[in-house]
Amino acid sequence: MARKEEPKIQANNDLEKKIIEAFEVFDHSGKQVVDVREIGTILRSLGCCPTEAEIQEVILATENKEATGNVPLSNFLPFMCKVMIQHRFYPATAEMLLAAFRYFDTEGRGYLSKERFTQLMLEEGEPFTQEEFEEMMQTALDPVTDTITYEYYINQLMVAPKDVYNTADEAEAERKRLEAAAPKKRRASSLLRAAQN
Repeated sequence: MARKEEPKIQANNDLEKKIIEAFEVFDHSGKQVVDVREIGTILRSLGCCPTEAEIQEVILATENKEATGNVPLSNFLPFMCKVMIQHRFYPATAEMLLAAFRYFDTEGRGYLSKERFTQLMLEEGEPFTQEEFEEMMQTALDPVTDTITYEYYINQLMVAPKDVYNTADEAEAERKRLEAAAPKKRRASSLLRAAQN
């Protein structure tokens, strides 16, 4: 017996719309399901900056339990709405990035050598993949000096939109407004007391 196709999930607000749009880019079958290997890319396309451990957390929370290796939109959407409203995986501020670069710039020159930056990104902390590193270097590296002038690089990073978090804030404010405007449910006992008076 052929499995019945699930109805297409519709967005209830702008936040859900952005999440669905990011998800659908990687939904190659059009069945509202993506491969777990796409989750990190989807999160980053939404403006999130998760660690690999955080990506695994999202996968564990949203993966289809019957067909492992896949994440259905029906699991991903509510989880990500909550994540975005909580501002989890929020990108670092310019001040935090500047402090980190200055920590590694022990001589206070205002730049890091290509070699030192390569070592930090590929060997220290949570290392970048070679592909991620090469993509980053296209923006970070000054081709004339072959260095990373970090204040300039940070300014390039800060241009990236974080509007999905603003959209999450707006969606949560609207939810709270609607909740406050909705008539309060009263217990039957309080209704009986009111009727007796």
